[in-house]
Amino acid sequence: MGVTVLIVDDHPSFRASARTLLEAEGYEVVGEAENGEAAVAAVQELQPDLVLLDIQLPDIDGFCVAERLRKLEDPPTVILTSSRDGADYGRCIGDC
Repeated sequence: MGVTVLIVDDHPSFRASARTLLEAEGYEVVGEAENGEAAVAAVQELQPDLVLLDIQLPDIDGFCVAERLRKLEDPPTVILTSSRDGADYGRCIGDC
């Protein structure tokens, strides 16, 4: 079995594009989530190896999600994604 991935983004078009690209490279996309709370629940249920995580989510931001995932017994690797708005880069993990 290859590397398993959870895609977390509130834009369905991004999730669909990311899924297509990842699967074409041999990754196994095991799920998708459209907000932070759903992401945390999906990680606990699906236990992916990797989480592709948007910073700007409608409920809690990606930095807070990453902080919560980091506290799990066996946390996944997290790759943060972002828009090009400079304001998105002002927060750091630990500011939650």
